[in-house]
Amino acid sequence: MDELQAVRTMIHDAIHRGLCTPEELREELAQASTIGSALPRIVIGALQDGVDSAVDQWLETVLERSGLPRPMRRTELRTADGESVGVADAWWPAVGVAIQIRHDEVALEQVKVPEMPSLIADGLIVVQVSPARLRDEPLVVIQELRAAHRRARQRPPPELGSAPGAPAA
Repeated sequence: MDELQAVRTMIHDAIHRGLCTPEELREELAQASTIGSALPRIVIGALQDGVDSAVDQWLETVLERSGLPRPMRRTELRTADGESVGVADAWWPAVGVAIQIRHDEVALEQVKVPEMPSLIADGLIVVQVSPARLRDEPLVVIQELRAAHRRARQRPPPELGSAPGAPAA
């Protein structure tokens, strides 16, 4: 592979699917020959520096191109009584719209990745997307987000609180 984006996507996908950890890749690269390892070393170095996964990059591109206000990212949603609804990958509290990326739809082995519970709460509008749709159909996802925002503005937002969610893998 001779394109940085392709190497980045492959490595982030392998880590997300649980096939390896960033630390295992760092150790492997440390023991390997430097011939042909420049691009993987760049990607692994960026992981150490906190660069988001390929899926997060695709989501960020969709969010930027949508023309919508900036959402909160990786946010745990809670009901008024403190019960967790789940973690939204993007959350617009003013209108009560969330994006949930369905990572479980792309698992290599279903036994390794548990099914993701859907975000469900009264009045919450959730746009669920797979990583493949973020990558391959960003304009369709943007249309869905805009439609969700139009629907959401026609009613009061749900009474949900939020807190930073777990960091992305």
